[in-house]
Amino acid sequence: MAKKPVRSPEPTGPAGLTASTARPVATPGHRARPLAGSGSASARASAFAPAAAPGRTSLPPLDPRRYAPSDERPVRAKSRSMDSHVDIQAHRHDWGQFVFSVSGVVRVNTERAAFLLPPSRAVWIPAGVEHAVTAVERCELRTLYLHRPPCGHEVWLGNRVLEVSPLLRELVVQMALDEVQQQHAVADRERWLAHLILDEIRRARSLRLGVDLPTDKRLRRLCEAVLADPQRFANLEDWAGLVGASARTVSRLFRQELGSSYAQWRQQALLAEALRLAAHRKPMGVIASELGYASASAFSAMVTRTVGMPPSRFFEQV
Repeated sequence: MAKKPVRSPEPTGPAGLTASTARPVATPGHRARPLAGSGSASARASAFAPAAAPGRTSLPPLDPRRYAPSDERPVRAKSRSMDSHVDIQAHRHDWGQFVFSVSGVVRVNTERAAFLLPPSRAVWIPAGVEHAVTAVERCELRTLYLHRPPCGHEVWLGNRVLEVSPLLRELVVQMALDEVQQQHAVADRERWLAHLILDEIRRARSLRLGVDLPTDKRLRRLCEAVLADPQRFANLEDWAGLVGASARTVSRLFRQELGSSYAQWRQQALLAEALRLAAHRKPMGVIASELGYASASAFSAMVTRTVGMPPSRFFEQV
């Protein structure tokens, strides 16, 4: 095990983080991931969902058709408790989805990226986008299903990470609670909640978070190993050896697959890890030290350059 490096700020890079999921089960209202066959499409599918990690439990999505949105009920809410060893299998919906955790940290994975979400952050998943969910720790998941995107702007065609305001959090919690208790016709209360929820989502600030992931199998394994334990090795040579490649080959793959250097990509991975540590109320100096930075000021400079705001503001609602 290599000694933790002392690291100064690095240049910024692209955004976008993934975890192991098992083969999904087709259920009503969901489209299961295609089985591996021949050609590039099957290679991408297998890279997105490798074998489930030992000690983890892989479960299918929870009763999706029951919560399907419609013209009459354009916003539906669902709650789910997840233990720290649980993964929700890869699947896709015919509607858009807004996911966050009321408590605990959760990771939402797509084919090319994944997003580490403390309770103050949520991710928007457009209709048809395959995704899986991994509990980093015990969490209380809340999901909104939207019949249509919050508005017609093109930004809603892709994944977005958004801040969850206290008002939005409580609105979603109440709607999910009403879904369990309500047994008959749609109440006026649900319509009012839906209007307020959509308005809050439109107003929510978008954040540039996440870590891009490659489709190349070797580079994918390396990236997932870094995300699992960012301080395991001090240099690229050791990480490359983990997947049986040279540092030169890995550097070339980073450029080809992700359009960035390893240092730029690793900076995004460290920022995601910092979010998890901040969710546990660790002081900024401790976070900087655990991530290998020489000082809190060096870490602060990296965060400010990457997300456009100082850590005091970026982590204030985590």
